[in-house]
Order: sequence, then C-alpha cells, then structure tokens
Amino acid sequence: MSYTINGEEKETDDDGYLLEADFSNEAAEAIAAAEGIALTEDHWAIINYMRDKYREDGHTPNFRNFMKDMADILPSVDSKGMYDLFPKDGPAKQAVKVAGLPKPFGKGGY
Repeated sequence: MSYTINGEEKETDDDGYLLEADFSNEAAEAIAAAEGIALTEDHWAIINYMRDKYREDGHTPNFRNFMKDMADILPSVDSKGMYDLFPKDGPAKQAVKVAGLPKPFGKGGY
C-alpha cells in the first residue's frame, strides 16, 4: 500500500502507516481522505500534537498520556468525541496514521 503525496509515492506498512514520517499538511490531507475523514480544526489540533510529541520524544504518546493531554488541549472534546473524530481505529491509532507518522510501537501498536 502507498499514498501519493505531492506527486510522490510514500510506502506504508500493511496497516497503512507511513514507513517514514511526513509532517506535511498534504500528507495528513491525503491519508485522511483515504480514511474517509474530512479534517476539522479539532483534527488538526490532534495531528499537530501527535507530530510535536513524535519530534520531541521520537515516538507517539501512549494512549493514557494522549487522552490526558487532549483533555487540556481540546477540553470541549470528551473521549467519545475523540472516537467520533477518529472512528475507524480509535483516536490514538488513527490520529497517528493521519498525522503521517509511523506505526506506534508496542503491543498491537500501543
């Protein structure tokens, strides 16, 4: 599987995560479209958070820390709202994918 981003084919793993991070808005838009997601300001807040954490820590946050941080960043969006934004694989996994980041490490991706 791959995505076409800015005219370039970007390879993915079997689950659709990019093999190499792509922090461009075009990457997020292409992956979101493939996932059936129309990006909103709330999506972008989560995408930017995931990208920042990846840059800072070299990996995405675990689910617990993600949800805790999101309570501060998007207080108007509760945990159900997070699943509404990223319904396919849940907010942590699908947000990582849409952010253009490699698959999270650990058991089952988290």
